[in-house]
Amino acid sequence: MQTLLAAALFLVGVVLIVKGGDAFVDAAGWMAEVSGIPPFLVGATIVSLATTLPEMLVSVIAAKNGQVEMAAGNAIGSVTANTGLILAVAVIALAGEASRRQYLAKSLLLVSGLGVLLVSARGGCLPAAGSLLLGGVFLLFLAENIHSARSAVAVAGAGQAARPTVTPRILAGRLILFCLGAAGIVAGAHLLVKSGSALARLLGVPEGVIAVTIVAVGTSLPELVTTLTAIFKKQAGLSAGNILGANIIDTALILPLCSLAAGRPLPISAQCLALDLPICLAVTLLMLLPALFCQRFSRWQGWAGLGVYAAYLFVTVRGC
Repeated sequence: MQTLLAAALFLVGVVLIVKGGDAFVDAAGWMAEVSGIPPFLVGATIVSLATTLPEMLVSVIAAKNGQVEMAAGNAIGSVTANTGLILAVAVIALAGEASRRQYLAKSLLLVSGLGVLLVSARGGCLPAAGSLLLGGVFLLFLAENIHSARSAVAVAGAGQAARPTVTPRILAGRLILFCLGAAGIVAGAHLLVKSGSALARLLGVPEGVIAVTIVAVGTSLPELVTTLTAIFKKQAGLSAGNILGANIIDTALILPLCSLAAGRPLPISAQCLALDLPICLAVTLLMLLPALFCQRFSRWQGWAGLGVYAAYLFVTVRGC
């Protein structure tokens, strides 16, 4: 009976995720079209904030209650999954041009954030100075987004292409669609992780394997669903922007907020320093640097990223 219930909840989660992702990407694409802002930028701001908000709230509340031990590991694991799994899949499916103008600033900010974390946390915790530096990276991210949005709107305004007519009723409908889609993704991801973990336990799967597979990927499910739906709808810029924006938010906003909520330096585990963080930085450089130099994403990057992520999971599972 328990197995059937877990399987039924798992299927409900899948349906919520699929339908929510469809509505979410449609609404985000419409926002980009009517505002004149490139889909990449919409993905890096509105969409990435929406997909990381639940994780942010959960992490901050946990830190406020003194449960800070897993905050850094969860954030770094999410960035690694976003890059080595989700971005890799997107690149394999939609390899193509990568505008240096769009990607350069956000790529540098992400790498800088990871570098700050790696250097400042050597003592086993993220000190106040490290949190301030990461907060500065996030403020630069916001400033760059505002500048890019203004430039994009100015360019779009000077163009000849007509934008769709927007009435208050249409705007309200699209905003509701966006919010319902985001809620569907989050609720579906929650159901999927909970029921999937329960199902795995009932089938005798070890806890360590569940932690680094279902739970680890589960924290990145909103980004994964958004990316897969965007791939299906040929919205490559929306998916790439979402992944980069979510990674910067995970690194440069969630961790300092957790440290602030806890009122003390954020603990960084030995495994995070020795394995998780170096792998995260390596896969980020692998997926972004070649694209910046060549101004295009190649499928070999996607396969290489998946290979690194699979090897990382294997090593982690072996250590459980």
